[in-house]
Amino acid sequence: MRADPALIWAYLTQGPLLWLVATLTAYALGDACFRATGRQSWANPVLIAVALLGGLLIGTGTDYSTYFQGAQFVHFMLGPATVCLAIPMADNLPRMRRAVLPIAAGLVAGSLVAVVSALAIARGFGLPQDALASLAPKSTTAPVAIGISERLGGLPTVTAMLVLMTGVFGAIVVTPLFNLLGLRDWRARGLAVGTAAHGIGTARALQVNPTAGAFAGIGMGLNAVLTALIAPLVMRLFE
Repeated sequence: MRADPALIWAYLTQGPLLWLVATLTAYALGDACFRATGRQSWANPVLIAVALLGGLLIGTGTDYSTYFQGAQFVHFMLGPATVCLAIPMADNLPRMRRAVLPIAAGLVAGSLVAVVSALAIARGFGLPQDALASLAPKSTTAPVAIGISERLGGLPTVTAMLVLMTGVFGAIVVTPLFNLLGLRDWRARGLAVGTAAHGIGTARALQVNPTAGAFAGIGMGLNAVLTALIAPLVMRLFE
């Protein structure tokens, strides 16, 4: 007597372990593709993993809440992983102290441009106010961005998607763009990508150069604070 594959699948999906394994496997495949291409930025492992998981969920008719029961374990580890960014920052602390003013200027400029440009483009396309509120914190790390979005009256789920898209896009274009512009200072490169593309961009910076990764970490962290202060003020100009 043969078992019904549909029944087996239904049984497996009831446990969170399946989706945890699926998430880790998808990322492992994405990382394998990334390594096979010689770490080319366009073969971003997060983007590949998202595409694989999205296809799996659609193909199996699984809703996100069911998937997240298992993926929440990976989500929980984002906190400790972010804290670990303090290690390369501590190693480069003397260099950061010598560049306090350029770091401050770059952070303020980056935060302002990220918020104002997104809102101006969205307003130009006639998007509603809740869409603007969802867009404003797109360059900030996800937990902070969602909190800002809720405070401004945005849609947290839309904000989460925009944050992911911003990070992946930034991680893909950052290396070829900086090479094209002739920007050779790893401090400036790291600070820029951390400010514009939060955690995913910072991960890319760490893959390329440890100094860039350290400055990306400080850019990501301080940009979250600045955006929380700047976004509500800028939003008033677009009401």
